[in-house]
Amino acid sequence: MLEHEGVRLRLLRYNDRAAWERVRRENVEWLRPWEATSPVPAPPVGFRDYVAQSRRQGRRGEALTFVIEADGELVGQLSVSSIILGALRGASIGYWVSQHVAGRGITPTAVAIAADYCFTVLRLHRIEINIRPENTASLRVVEKLGFRDEGLRERYLHIDGDWRDHRTFALVTEEVPEGLLERWTRTRGRHAADDPGGGAPPG
Repeated sequence: MLEHEGVRLRLLRYNDRAAWERVRRENVEWLRPWEATSPVPAPPVGFRDYVAQSRRQGRRGEALTFVIEADGELVGQLSVSSIILGALRGASIGYWVSQHVAGRGITPTAVAIAADYCFTVLRLHRIEINIRPENTASLRVVEKLGFRDEGLRERYLHIDGDWRDHRTFALVTEEVPEGLLERWTRTRGRHAADDPGGGAPPG
C-alpha cells in the first residue's frame, strides 16, 4: 500500500466513478487553467472507457493512474505516464487535487510517494514534472520537493484550448538516496501551502 500520514495512492477503479465525477464536477473552474486538452476535436471519453484504457496502459507498463485519498476520501488523481525503460528509465508525473484540501501538504506527499515507488519498485532513474510558468502554486510543490529546474519548453502541451509553455523539473534517483518521502517529511515543517494541481493533468 502506498500511504503516508493519511495520504494514500491506489489504482483508479470502476467503482470510483461517483466520487471521481463528483470531485471533478465541484472543481471544474479550479482545474480548468491546467487541464490537458486535445488540439484535434474528439468525442469525450466516458469514465468506464477511461479506467479500461488506464488498466491497459498499466498492463503494458506504459502508465499508472492512481487516485489520491486523504483520510479515506478521494480528493484527486496522480498519473505516472510516458514510462520509458531501456537506457532512459524515466517517466513523467502529473496530478490534480480538489480545492477543498489545498494547503494541507497532500500534493507534495502524494508526489513523493509516487516518486519513491518509481525509483524503488519500477527501478526508474529519472522523474520529471512539467508545469505551466503561470501555475505558481504547483511551482511551489516542486520547489519544496527539491526538483531541479531544467528550463522552458515552448508550446509544449495543449492546455485549456491552446499550446502552452511549460517548465520542466526533474529528479534522478542519486539525488534522493534516502528516498524523496523521507526528505520531504524532514523538511515539510518549513513549508506551508499546497497547490491546486500541476504537471500535465491526466485526461
